[in-house]
Amino acid sequence: MLKACDSVLVNEAIKSKLELRLGHLHARQRLGIETDHEAQIFGQGINFFHIENWYSIHSLIRNGLKLLGLYRRGLKNAGCIQVRQNYVRSRKLPPSFNGFTLLHLSDLHIEMSEAAMRRLTELIPNLQYDLCVITGDYRAATFGPFDLTIEGMRRLQSVLKGSVYAVLGNHDTVLMVPALEEMGIRVLLNECELITRGADNLYLVGIDDAHYYRMDNIEKAAGKIPEGAFSILLSHTPEIYRQAAHAGFDLLLSGHTHGGQICLPGSIPITLSSVLPRYMGSGAWKYHAMAGYTSVGAGSSVVPVRINCLPEITLHHLECC
Repeated sequence: MLKACDSVLVNEAIKSKLELRLGHLHARQRLGIETDHEAQIFGQGINFFHIENWYSIHSLIRNGLKLLGLYRRGLKNAGCIQVRQNYVRSRKLPPSFNGFTLLHLSDLHIEMSEAAMRRLTELIPNLQYDLCVITGDYRAATFGPFDLTIEGMRRLQSVLKGSVYAVLGNHDTVLMVPALEEMGIRVLLNECELITRGADNLYLVGIDDAHYYRMDNIEKAAGKIPEGAFSILLSHTPEIYRQAAHAGFDLLLSGHTHGGQICLPGSIPITLSSVLPRYMGSGAWKYHAMAGYTSVGAGSSVVPVRINCLPEITLHHLECC
């Protein structure tokens, strides 16, 4: 364990790396907003109430599920990760990308989801994909230490192949970025990557957390995308669907909602902790010309259970039409 003075020195070293990576102003702004709001229960962000920050109620939910006889079943469900298949057809997709497959992971909440993380490391080596994207929420807590999160991400990264791109979620601190990038995970913070295949290109954009810290900047991220080019947006939350569609994105990949995580029979969510139409709360959807997909996530938050909403990872298959 690091002593307090050693921890301060480590954080200062990380901050220096962040300033080199993001620029002084962006790093300072992001860290300042985290310090002001990271543990806030009411206010801040798109929705008013943040149950993930109200730690004292977590045990109440857990005990309530035990009284109802649902807790043990929920624990078992949390490790039963499903592999979903989603097909995205577009006239704009360059021919070289026909059949291109993205592995989509989201909402890992590593320290809370040990069974799920073990299952992930068993499933992923057997999957065929061209590129991996991760749409945020690596940490179980919303503030505090993240050493265990980084350790878990290293184990996960060891079974991933090819390029890996990611964005931050509302559970994540920007202080994680240097460690994630040192292990080979490129974190997109209002940035755009050109993906080339043969003679063709597509544009992969990732924005900073738009739900809680509100550090997203689609205009900056998408500013260099040529008119008519096929583009994909990674966002932790799907709540920016309007801005994404009107910015001309062809596909929005997100998570955050957990599909409700604890749902009524029929997978009807009690809450999505988001401000958006309920049909966008999980799975594939469409808004104007933009296709969207909201992952229910591989991990669990608040309590390590899943009721009527199994965790998932998704293979998105791009097809010309």
